[in-house]
Amino acid sequence: MNAVVATSVFAVFMVAAVVLGLLALRGRGKGGGLAEWSVGGRSLGPVFIWVLMAGEGYTSFSYLGAAGWGYNYGAPVLYVVAYMSCGYAIGYVVGPMLWGYARRHGLVGITDMVAHRFGRPWLGAVVAVLATVFLLPYIQLQITGMGVVLSVISYGAVSLNWAYFVAFAVTTGFVVVSGLRGSAWVSVLKDVLVIATLGFLALYVPLHYFDGYGPFLDRLVTEKSDWLTLPGHGGGGSGGSGLGELWFISTTVLNSLTVVIFPTTVAGYLGARNADALRRNAMYLPAYNVLLFVPMLLGLAALFVVPGLAGAESNLALFKLVVDSLPAWAVGVIGVAAGLSSIVPMAVFMLVIGTMWGRSVLSLVPRLAERQKSAAQVVVVVAGGLALLLTYTAPNTLVRLSLISYEGMAQLLPMVLLALVWRRLTFRGVFSGLIVGVAVVCVLVFSGNDPLGGVNAGLVALAANLAVALAVTFAGPRDADPRPDAEVLADDPVGDEDEPLAPTRTARGASDHRV
Repeated sequence: MNAVVATSVFAVFMVAAVVLGLLALRGRGKGGGLAEWSVGGRSLGPVFIWVLMAGEGYTSFSYLGAAGWGYNYGAPVLYVVAYMSCGYAIGYVVGPMLWGYARRHGLVGITDMVAHRFGRPWLGAVVAVLATVFLLPYIQLQITGMGVVLSVISYGAVSLNWAYFVAFAVTTGFVVVSGLRGSAWVSVLKDVLVIATLGFLALYVPLHYFDGYGPFLDRLVTEKSDWLTLPGHGGGGSGGSGLGELWFISTTVLNSLTVVIFPTTVAGYLGARNADALRRNAMYLPAYNVLLFVPMLLGLAALFVVPGLAGAESNLALFKLVVDSLPAWAVGVIGVAAGLSSIVPMAVFMLVIGTMWGRSVLSLVPRLAERQKSAAQVVVVVAGGLALLLTYTAPNTLVRLSLISYEGMAQLLPMVLLALVWRRLTFRGVFSGLIVGVAVVCVLVFSGNDPLGGVNAGLVALAANLAVALAVTFAGPRDADPRPDAEVLADDPVGDEDEPLAPTRTARGASDHRV
């Protein structure tokens, strides 16, 4: 009976989410073109941008992974709060700059920006392929996360295999039809449920299991003090996790820089109505990080309530507390919040991959150049299907690859960001640096040397990337690009936010600026 009640609640809310996404398209004609589908027609106001970007950052693994890391290690999990807060501060400057550059030239993503900056459409295609490699694990992780949530809240009645398929089917159908605007609308529902459920659990768990915060924190300090300092539980010594102070600082620095040029973050930037919406958003978003403390805290509480969880089971720490003590309808509602926390970011990941391929790869084929939106929608289905297939057949492949997702994406920083503010940086320089950076990341991660001497391997690779990019730039010839700085470089769009939107470029149009 519990399984029927919980899964019924889950199903009703999933249907409501899909309907809400469809309602977002009212008054938008037949869905518009690629810009309407991929960046919401660049018309989303501060509220929708806030919930969309908060939703993209707060995933089902914030329920599972944050609680699991809190259960296993303790203090090191706080790096998530640190890098996201620092990233929002950097985004206050970077977000409006990228928004203005894309608006001025009619661009819809980082692959467009790279192709336009260096005048090479094929470079956008290369970046699209590379970014897909680093984004695809996130789709697989969200499918896994939502599948685990659905299986647990159904009290095992829904198998993991069926739960994975439900996650894929709901999200793929949703994003193909509704695009970024639909994701923003569903984010409102998701955020209401997330705030309500985590607020409830933050009060309920300490009171129910420990008679209040005082006894809970007293036990935590007395019995689990290793979890409260870096490098966390089991982190010391030569065989430890290596999650000490250097790792914490280097990971915070790397991730806070990387998150502002992450393709999904940039999709949120470009959906804004104006740059002021992004500036206000950057000031308000850190408040959402307060919610991240709740699953971390509940993971620590689970140490006393459900001890002995090992390996992947630790990711179920929060839901073990929920299923064991709450009525089925409440379990279903919490499962919906976690499920929507998977659907929203997964939808944005899939949408971004589809946009990159439809815009920068498939559009290089003459027959597809004028059908970018339909090509992008096909890619969404293919990317989601591939992630689902690998979830079934080779889950460890993408799990291992996810280790280098952020570190690998960080290697695009010179090409995407530095090149937009420094004209002297050459194509040969950034391309050489990118090759070196990605190679160093792969070698360090897959050889088991991440972190390296306590430092995040991605930051080591980025340092090598920048060194090579600068050396090749200064040693080689300048790019023979006749365009003025205003055409090539980005700046803060203060005062010119009401300029008319440039027509969206096609791949052929972008190719007119070769160097």
